[in-house]
Amino acid sequence: MAFSSTMILPLLLVLLSAFSATSKSVQENFMQCLDANSEHPIPISAFCSQTNSSFTSVLNSTAQNLRYLMPLVPKPEFIFIPVYESHAKSAVICAKRLAIHLRFRSGGHDYEGLSYASEIETPFILIDLIQLRSINVDIDDNSAWVQAGATVGEVYYRISEKSKTHGFPAGLCSSLGIGGHITGGAYGSMMRKYGLGADNVLDARIVDVNGEILDRAAMGEDLFWAIRGGGGASFGVILAWKIKLVAVPETVTVFTVPKTLEQGATKILYRWQQVADKLDDDLFIRVVIQVTKTSQKGKRTVTTAYNALYLGDAERLLQVMDQSFPELGLARKDCIETSWIKSVLYIAGFPSETPPEVLLEGKSLFKNYFKAKSDFVQQPILETALEKLWEMLLEEESPLMIWNPYGGMMANISDSAIPFPHRKGNLFKIQYVTSWYEGSKDATRKHMDWIKGLYDYMSAYVPTSPRGAYVNYRDLDLGMNHNNASYTEASVWGAMYFKGNFRRLVKIKSKVDPGNFFRHEQSIPVVLE
Repeated sequence: MAFSSTMILPLLLVLLSAFSATSKSVQENFMQCLDANSEHPIPISAFCSQTNSSFTSVLNSTAQNLRYLMPLVPKPEFIFIPVYESHAKSAVICAKRLAIHLRFRSGGHDYEGLSYASEIETPFILIDLIQLRSINVDIDDNSAWVQAGATVGEVYYRISEKSKTHGFPAGLCSSLGIGGHITGGAYGSMMRKYGLGADNVLDARIVDVNGEILDRAAMGEDLFWAIRGGGGASFGVILAWKIKLVAVPETVTVFTVPKTLEQGATKILYRWQQVADKLDDDLFIRVVIQVTKTSQKGKRTVTTAYNALYLGDAERLLQVMDQSFPELGLARKDCIETSWIKSVLYIAGFPSETPPEVLLEGKSLFKNYFKAKSDFVQQPILETALEKLWEMLLEEESPLMIWNPYGGMMANISDSAIPFPHRKGNLFKIQYVTSWYEGSKDATRKHMDWIKGLYDYMSAYVPTSPRGAYVNYRDLDLGMNHNNASYTEASVWGAMYFKGNFRRLVKIKSKVDPGNFFRHEQSIPVVLE
């Protein structure tokens, strides 16, 4: 997006005469306030009103779930795109002063659209941090400062530009906005070696409820603890993270080995559950489970694809697999030796010859109507239960399950080190997804009912006191805040995401944002008693 330094706010105010009375009031007051409080001029192109021809494309640009882009879903009154951190600071000051409800996004991958849509509160405005995307890598310090609007893929690429032996243990999807991604934890293919992205954060910059930009020293350790895994948009606007880089070998190995039901997938998956968390810490093997067509016309089967990253060469990997998981039958021909940055592309699902520069484009490979849920598993699911699970998957058009292994560093970090609590004792995490391509009410209801039925079935095989859930896979079925949510109301979903850490999050929220200015359908509540 191009900005002209000469086309600033006063000219934009003149253009407001074309807007409706309601929109004019909200926008004009907001922009006048920004003009009075901004350190830097604000270009015309930093604003996108509903009356602007580009509004829909800007709103949709990073939004992943089409369910929240439907015509009847409330849209922001306008979108403000800060060019400088000071713009974001001024936006918070003005939204608070004018009592305008605020949503903000750094990527838009949030599964329930909470950063760009609202089910409980209108009108609202959207602050889109997409222009705040600078990345400064310091190899000598093993660190990088990364602005919130940068994608995970951009971060990986900029690290690889400076070093072939440094990386960062964050997400598998390269188009994730780093700002929101780390607020929920940040899973990735190096989690068993180095933990989550949020476990590897050294500092941060945040706009608090008073419109102050704070770093770690200024915000204090309680707030710094809360923003690393406590869920996005409850405590302020994340502007940047200082991340700790980790060591990667020059040569890593990746593979994908599919097994269908006809090839003994059930028995192999049962064995994977017994060994996945106990494998060499350098080895991450997730299982991607989908329904696929068979060679017989009209017939479908379930395919379990073992998708892996090993931080080492193929020869050593084969030794590890022969000792720990020979049932998979991994062969040398299955193994691809590559660089860490190219392994990122492989795991993200890009075609084999894709150059790393594609990571700078920040494009999502996944955009449709979908619903997701999650679970944490502590005991292997028996083969008989898996067989029933396959029957249910075969009833759905485009189901997807991803099983991510635990163990390694994930078992060595305390449950309370950061708000993300799902650590020792978990064998793996399950993500359930169903997606569809037609947005009618009937289609939506059909697929939503199916995944709820699947989730109900799985309740017999996961812990239930409380049942676990991953906050970056937001699920509003677990509960929603209504107006000023009570602690009791919010603790239903809060305990699932944060377990015993929820109480501490509420105490911190009550201290740093007692008026509950930063809020959404599943934001951390304040104690009102």
